Amino acid sequence: MSKQQQGSAISPLDEALARVGDRWTLLLVAALLDQPRRFGDLQQDLPGIAANILTQRLRHLESQSLVVARPYCRRPPRFVYELTDAGQELAGPLRLLADWGARNSEHGERPVHAACGSHLETRWWCPDCEQPVERDEAAEHDFV
Repeated sequence: MSKQQQGSAISPLDEALARVGDRWTLLLVAALLDQPRRFGDLQQDLPGIAANILTQRLRHLESQSLVVARPYCRRPPRFVYELTDAGQELAGPLRLLADWGARNSEHGERPVHAACGSHLETRWWCPDCEQPVERDEAAEHDFV
């Protein structure tokens, strides 16, 4: 029985996955990070996605206020899609997932520091203290 069925609060991870938790949605967000794109451009950026799935994912992202569709042609209706500020906030989590994928894959390339060539690593950061925070110093979260 899930937490929601048991009457417990939905975890932050449950909430995030409900909004962007499938392969095509995450790849679509990644394709929109650099700039707004038209439907055909997104199809080229995401080889293998069916047009109906792309349409479905774009509509879902719009309903979640992560993407906005701006018309650029009235007849036939055509749109350019771009991430909202909330959608742009997904850049960090996508980088984390990509780094994890690279570290756990034979073919992945980890990000490196341009100045010295060392592999980068992710850490928690406290903006008030302007200090890195170690895992044992962070408050516990129930992610699942």
